[in-house]
Amino acid sequence: MELWYSENHSEHAKMSIRVDKQLYCGQSEYQRIDVFESKEFGRFLTLDGIMMLTEKDEFIYHEMITHVPMAAGKNVKNVLVIGAGDGGTVRELTRYDSIEHIDMVEIDEQVVDVCRKFLPQTACKLDDIRVNIHFEDGLRFVRSRENEYDLIIVDSTDPFGPGEGLFTSEFYGNCYKALTDRGILVNQHESPYYDDDAKAMQRAHRRIAQSFDICSVYQAHIPTYPSGHWLFGFASKGTDPLDIDADAWNALGIRTRYYNTDLHKGCFALPNYVKELLDDAT
Repeated sequence: MELWYSENHSEHAKMSIRVDKQLYCGQSEYQRIDVFESKEFGRFLTLDGIMMLTEKDEFIYHEMITHVPMAAGKNVKNVLVIGAGDGGTVRELTRYDSIEHIDMVEIDEQVVDVCRKFLPQTACKLDDIRVNIHFEDGLRFVRSRENEYDLIIVDSTDPFGPGEGLFTSEFYGNCYKALTDRGILVNQHESPYYDDDAKAMQRAHRRIAQSFDICSVYQAHIPTYPSGHWLFGFASKGTDPLDIDADAWNALGIRTRYYNTDLHKGCFALPNYVKELLDDAT
């Protein structure tokens, strides 16, 4: 008997992965949580049946959502991470000795517990002394912050269910208020390829552009995400995402598998169809 995990990427397309066994299945207060084992992608996590990460390709997502803003940011010391219950973004941030404090806000404590047990590859740095985990709603948490963070990373689920509030104009406005003068906001920006995903991407981009003067988009190839073509949003009060000191970043000696400073410049060069979608959004 063959077991397969299948996820609809659109009404007429889906992705399937052969599963060796299911390691965990549970229902939290907010969502269903599953962990599977597969030969091709190793262990992988799904929430409400939607792929969150696999051991094989998670490094692409977590490196790109972290190292792009860190290479562009100047003197980043205080960081807020919203979502990111798997721990991968925190893992990448802790590689920077210059970071002094990381607040991680995750609404679902059960996700963190499951990832600690079954996905130590990503959850391995959640106990770093600089990391403070808050189990609460990210929208509510950021409302009370002002001029506090040099970088905010929104590593959320898709814009429905528990993650829906993290794609609103109110949320992005509160993030702007919580950032320091040259502070940076980075978020996962959905895929531009399938129609429903593209519309969600446009909504997020339009709402971010209402709060931030600097508002850019960059891309990465993540095989297990819908279409494989994934976008990230880069917004800031005063930091140009392409104004990086490549020599200084390379001198840090951070070994990566996907990100590099040449790619940093290239990932902001978008295909025409994506440019058109972004232009239409704003």
